[in-house]
Amino acid sequence: MKKTHVRQITHFAEDAKELSSSVPSPPGEINIDSVGSDSVSLSWDSPDNMDGIPHSFYITYSSSDRSHQDSITAPSNSTVISELRPGREYTFTVTTVLMKGTQSMPVSKAVCTKTHLEDLLCRLGLENCFPGKITLSTVLEIGTESITDEPILSLKKLPWCFLKRLMMVNVTARSTKCSAAEIKTDTTLQDLDSAFELMISNAQDSNTINPLDLITALFLCSDSFLQQEIMLKMSMCQFAVPLLLPNCDTNQCTLMLWAMRDIVKKFRSHSLADSKGFVEENIVSTAMPMISFVRLGDCSLSKSRVLNEVLSNPQQYHNFFIHRDMECSDVTRRISNGLVEIGWYLPCGKENLDIFPEPVAVVNLRGDITSFQTQFSILCQTSSAVFISFDSIAESECNLLSSARNIKAQLFLIANFPSNSKTILDSLKDLASKLKLNANHILLKSKQTNDADFVKKLRLAMNDIMENCQHKMTIEGMSAVARELGIPVDEDCTECQNAKRSAAEITSKINDVVRYKEDQLPLQGKLWKELAKIEKEECRLRKAGDKPIEEYKANLQREKKKLREQQISYDISEAMQCFITAISNERKEERSYFLKWMRMNLDVTARRKLSGLRHKYKEKCCKFSENKEIIAKLDRQISNSSLGMEHFMREMGQLYEAACYLPDNSESRQQFQHLPSLGADLLVDGFPLELVDGDASNIPVRWVTDVLTELHRKVQHKSRVLVVTVLGVQSTGKSTLLNTMFGVQFAVSSGRCTRGAFMLLIRVKEDLKGELNCDFILVIDTEGLKSPELAQLEDSYEHDNELATLVVGLSDITIINIAMGNSIEMKDILQIVVHAFLRMEKVGKKPKCHFVHQNVGDVSAHDNNARDRNKLLEQLNEMTQAAARMEKQDTDRKFTDIMEYDAEKNNLYIPGLWQGNPPMAPVNTGYSEAVYEFKKSLIKEFKSCKDQKPADITEFLEWVASLWKAVKYENFIFSFRNSLVAEAYSNLCVEYNKWEWDFQKHMYNWLATAETRISNTKNHTSNLDEFLSNLKAEASKELTSQQEKTLEKLTKYYESKERHINLVESYRATFENSIQILRTEIENSLKRKCTAAIDYQKGMKKVREVSERHKAIIEGGVLKLLGDCRERKEDLSDEELKNKFQNMWEETVKKLDFKGLEKRDIVLDVYNQLRKQLDRHVGSVKMVLNETSDLTKCGATPFTVTDNHFHRHWFKKNITDHLHITEQKFKKEEANDMAQCVITQGRHFVSDTKHRTSDYHETYTRELLEMIDVKLKENEKLKTNEQFEADLKLHICGFAAREFQQMHEDFIEVNDPLKHLEKSKPQYCSDFIDLYREKDQCLKKAEDFTERCLKPAVTQYVNKTLGTEIVDVILTGKDSQKYSSRSHFQHSVLKQLLDETNFENYVAYIRNYEGFIKTLILDSIVAHCLKDNAFSDLEVKHLGIITEKIQAAIAKEKNEETTKESKTISVFIENVCSTLSSEIVISTANLGLIQDKANTEEFIEYLQKIVNEMKTSLTTDFSRRCDIKEKLNNLQFKPQDELFKRVIGCGKQCPFCKVPCEAGGRNHTEHHASVHRPQGLGTYRYVTDEKLTENVCTSDVFSERRFRNSDTEEKFHPYKDYRKFYPDWNIAPDPSIGSSDYWKYVLSTFNQEFAKAYEAEPADIPEEWNKITKQQAIMSLDELFYTQKMENNIERKSLYKKIRRMVYGRNK
Repeated sequence: MKKTHVRQITHFAEDAKELSSSVPSPPGEINIDSVGSDSVSLSWDSPDNMDGIPHSFYITYSSSDRSHQDSITAPSNSTVISELRPGREYTFTVTTVLMKGTQSMPVSKAVCTKTHLEDLLCRLGLENCFPGKITLSTVLEIGTESITDEPILSLKKLPWCFLKRLMMVNVTARSTKCSAAEIKTDTTLQDLDSAFELMISNAQDSNTINPLDLITALFLCSDSFLQQEIMLKMSMCQFAVPLLLPNCDTNQCTLMLWAMRDIVKKFRSHSLADSKGFVEENIVSTAMPMISFVRLGDCSLSKSRVLNEVLSNPQQYHNFFIHRDMECSDVTRRISNGLVEIGWYLPCGKENLDIFPEPVAVVNLRGDITSFQTQFSILCQTSSAVFISFDSIAESECNLLSSARNIKAQLFLIANFPSNSKTILDSLKDLASKLKLNANHILLKSKQTNDADFVKKLRLAMNDIMENCQHKMTIEGMSAVARELGIPVDEDCTECQNAKRSAAEITSKINDVVRYKEDQLPLQGKLWKELAKIEKEECRLRKAGDKPIEEYKANLQREKKKLREQQISYDISEAMQCFITAISNERKEERSYFLKWMRMNLDVTARRKLSGLRHKYKEKCCKFSENKEIIAKLDRQISNSSLGMEHFMREMGQLYEAACYLPDNSESRQQFQHLPSLGADLLVDGFPLELVDGDASNIPVRWVTDVLTELHRKVQHKSRVLVVTVLGVQSTGKSTLLNTMFGVQFAVSSGRCTRGAFMLLIRVKEDLKGELNCDFILVIDTEGLKSPELAQLEDSYEHDNELATLVVGLSDITIINIAMGNSIEMKDILQIVVHAFLRMEKVGKKPKCHFVHQNVGDVSAHDNNARDRNKLLEQLNEMTQAAARMEKQDTDRKFTDIMEYDAEKNNLYIPGLWQGNPPMAPVNTGYSEAVYEFKKSLIKEFKSCKDQKPADITEFLEWVASLWKAVKYENFIFSFRNSLVAEAYSNLCVEYNKWEWDFQKHMYNWLATAETRISNTKNHTSNLDEFLSNLKAEASKELTSQQEKTLEKLTKYYESKERHINLVESYRATFENSIQILRTEIENSLKRKCTAAIDYQKGMKKVREVSERHKAIIEGGVLKLLGDCRERKEDLSDEELKNKFQNMWEETVKKLDFKGLEKRDIVLDVYNQLRKQLDRHVGSVKMVLNETSDLTKCGATPFTVTDNHFHRHWFKKNITDHLHITEQKFKKEEANDMAQCVITQGRHFVSDTKHRTSDYHETYTRELLEMIDVKLKENEKLKTNEQFEADLKLHICGFAAREFQQMHEDFIEVNDPLKHLEKSKPQYCSDFIDLYREKDQCLKKAEDFTERCLKPAVTQYVNKTLGTEIVDVILTGKDSQKYSSRSHFQHSVLKQLLDETNFENYVAYIRNYEGFIKTLILDSIVAHCLKDNAFSDLEVKHLGIITEKIQAAIAKEKNEETTKESKTISVFIENVCSTLSSEIVISTANLGLIQDKANTEEFIEYLQKIVNEMKTSLTTDFSRRCDIKEKLNNLQFKPQDELFKRVIGCGKQCPFCKVPCEAGGRNHTEHHASVHRPQGLGTYRYVTDEKLTENVCTSDVFSERRFRNSDTEEKFHPYKDYRKFYPDWNIAPDPSIGSSDYWKYVLSTFNQEFAKAYEAEPADIPEEWNKITKQQAIMSLDELFYTQKMENNIERKSLYKKIRRMVYGRNK
């Protein structure tokens, strides 16, 4: 580049001689392009008017103190000035210089070079992180870089990659470097010079950095808590950690006491080897000899490498200290000189393995002691010995050592002599003499010295120091010396010291842990455990015995209230006051310090306490038989001596929960209202929150709910979470696995295993949020299953099942942690886990599962364990079937049916945690790498299912509450109830009902058209059978199309991932079957109706033929008479014409044959069909049928149920169940109610059928009998016999036969040929006179056609279409939600009943549900139709539609009339009728004679006008007030019946309290109801005193009580196993205490009235029921049906809680 530029200057020299003598222009403004520690890059704008003039630039620079000055010449307007001094201000001056040396005016700029620290931080991208700005939470955030292994191409990514590896305790973390720093030697280079030049440039690569500089930079940029975490992870990796951290800018170092406080080490000195004792203590508090190693001047011996060899076992070398032969460690240190590192050797108690018998701290100073005398000074005062290594000793260095004071340590010299120079030996002797050192304090290392021998000598020297050591030091003790020397201590900051004092104020008073917990944390002890027991007993009711269940539950409520009152009576303890005050501190840093101090102090206390107890336990175990009781007591003490932060947080939760029982305005309550906010802050800060209290085995639901709700608010509702949980046997490394995977700190030390379950939030970075579709990963750590501490408890297995079910239910991914080598425990835990997964599959969740097999390090593990994986899957399948049997589920299923599991992908084998023997073993790299790969696979799995929207915190809470509620019931699968599941199911039912109605409406419209087409085939009756076949095929095709469309809607609904639709995946098949059943029902109905219509047309064929023949004869007679009269040419009067017509009519009629339809014996047809259907019965049934001589006499008197109507084998006794209810009387009442219901339904069917204008058809009887059979099958549990069936059918068929016979006779009379002909007589007479007078018939015939033909057809059309339209209007109007699903309908009905508070309505609703609902629906439709003339508006709307179609048909034929030759009026009318044949049925039989010569065009004009007049007339008629009920009953499609079918569902009732089923679809396999009621409302009473029973079946089925009835063959059976007899009923528990408040309120309000109505005594209702208010009853409805979505309605929810507290006496 320079050569090119020089040539350019030479080229211009000749051309610019004149210009070169003038003064050049100065350069433009100087720009500082970049600044380093030893270089600055400058540039400036080109001088003005210098184009083409040869010139250069002269740059001078000097430091502000003038100690460094220099100058250079630059050919262009930019340059880089190097070899500057760091941290100095320099002034740079630039002038333009011509070839002759003439200079311009100077331009100057001052800039300060960076210090080494600033420069390095800038290169690492940490310039904005200094000092101490990187937080632990930032490092733990999960982002794209957390799970990718892309090469590091920039130094700026280096710190984050190091931290990522270190957080996962990966010992390769220090080897992290830029890929760009790799030496790339091109093998194609043949030129040796080029090869050397490339290698030298690589060696000086700016992309390399010394690992010590990286560590120092990170410590300087990390806050105190991240420093602690880095220290801890480095310690686990067995890396030396910073003891004194230098800051090269200030030339100060800091003692890292706080940063090391979290390091806890276990070891066993040889003195404890025999007793097998061990020491577990914070490393900063452990006194031990400290041996320091320093360097004097330059030394070719790497003391770090030597120390690694000294501390490493021969079997396993480990790099404790970074040394020059490690990767990138040969790079010049920039900021880490002066760093003092410390490492520890800790013995394991085995002489053949231990290098040193006692613990020792080894310290290493980086850099020359002459430059770092402060560090050297503190080491000399605190160390037991200081080893000084050197190559040679200058006189100044000798004087430095000899003049040093306050050297308390023994000094040892390590002389590394490259050659045996006499000068060096003399200087060594001189120094030894001055320092008064003997030969034992001098170690020589020459070229001839073997490394192993030298290490051995060094170890011996160190051993000797340790044996004779009188000066053991703790790092805490060092802090005092540091302060004397002016060395800052990291924990001396105000926030840390304030927090330390606050924590000490609490923990210093802990002597006896058990007593302390009783005194200072009283709420979580016995009281909380008792509350937990009562909460479970409320669900399980195991101890109820023979007590009335509701009274027993009320007693439990009173006990809970009393316990809460006891909690409230406690004043807040001194410790908790201090604790809450400290965490309420607005200074977040001080609060964080406090929490750390608390945890560390409590750990220290627990360790000391447990250490002593374990020692006693060990002593007593030597004589087990003698000390059994003492050992048991010690065992309890060890269990109870656990005291951690969770206990203080738990107490805080109990304070809050207890305060919530106080009135809202209570001062004590207000005092604790801020506690959830504090808990939320801690959770956001990364502090674990206890989800399940491990001691009480309970969840403080209110506390957890309010903390997480507050969290949801604090994160602005951005709280979508994905949940990861770990389950496994105790002490198998579950917490360690999570800690390694996510870098978190679940408790793994202090001799305390996790109890209960803890959750911790990890924030997701923005770059990954989109892919994961979540804001946080929520990690749940659980206590070990099969815990020895719990094994002795009788409910330990139950406890494990509860915990596993809960956390599996909350998880998106569950990790099953298995320690290899313990197959029995593995089998036990798998059994528990399989139960949990089976339950979740039933609930609607299908979490993913991964098995982690620990301690499997072989590279071939995955292949070698293929058989084991298959064996595991076999075991899992067996356990799934066993669990299904236990849970009373379908046993034909596999493990993969209940969860997503791939044996190949979902099994991970990871090696053991430690690489060697602890305590000196580092974490195994294979372990870290395997866990990292596992983490990547988990995140990948999360990404793959991002279309499933993760729950936010509020939904997670819903799962917590509902799962825990269900877990507390023993029979989990049938007790689970969740508002999210309920909402998803309700939404699905609502959508399905829409699709079902669309299907039905479409097919009804098709049927209406088909019936119209059939009716219009009266002139083409020859091929009716073929037409019927075509219609059936057409119907089948249409049905298939609609079925496919409906199935497609269902599929799309599931594919759309509608809110929580995955939770109701198990119902998909039910709704698919419902669609098939719907299709079948409609198909059967269509075929039946089309066949009946065709048969009617066949039957009418003869009538029409006779009528047509008569019409032709009469018309012939009229025309002959007309001709005769005209021939006479007489002017006859109208009276004369009428007489002549009368004579002609009489003569003609006499000649006609009037044989019409034959009268049939319909009664006999009904009887024969009944007899044929009952043929399957023998004996008494046949006898009854044979004795029935006249069917019409049956059903004339009221139907009565007798004893003979029941199976005798159980009915002959006076049977009572365990509640002493008279079964006999009740069964008869129930059967009678059912019979009356069927009779009413039958009468309704017969009445509707009779209103048709058609003749009787045999299908009507068949349909009626089928309807009765359906009802009998639904009620077969009543144990009625065939006699009952026969009597009931005879009764119904009796009145049906009478009505059907009358229907037939009426039809015959209407269609009698003579009567039919007589009706047309006036018309013919009128037409005859008009024709004689030659009047224009156009107007008259237009009027006749409209009035006699079109108007009846239009009225029929309106009536036919009105029914579906009314249903549509109601389903889309304000009542749409009411009819959208059965649950919504039930909610609205119960609410209406409560609003009206009419006792008779309640009795009708309970005793005659179907009748009551039908009446209610009809009244509702009537009210809707009356409002704003809605009914007439619909009539007018459809009138307008059909009128438009008629006018269109007329206009069409009119156009054809003008384009073709003229037609007669008759042909025109026929064509119009044909055009409208698919819309309406137009009968022209009564139209009379039409003159062929009449003007068709005039007729058309009149017709169009008169049709409009007809529309106006009918509109007026429709607008008049009328009996809406009668109109509705006369509609062909009755909207009240359709809505009834929509909401009545399957009609099944609860076997205990008789509430109706609300399940959706037509073929659901399981019945359920949202609310059950006291059984007394269903007439149940105690036989002993005739009192109505107050028990609610939702309580009974989860109690220890028993029942018996005809279904159990009168044998007692546990209520909780009710599904053995009622497998299709799911009676879920009440979701809350107040869930059944509605019916409790009803019974307590109308107790006397119900007793009177049921002829019983009033129920003994619990006192608490009388306190329930009407408002609260409404609230309980809303809660049960989730109608108001109260979780989103804070105001309503708050009001509800207030009412709950008032009514249940929670106010103190």
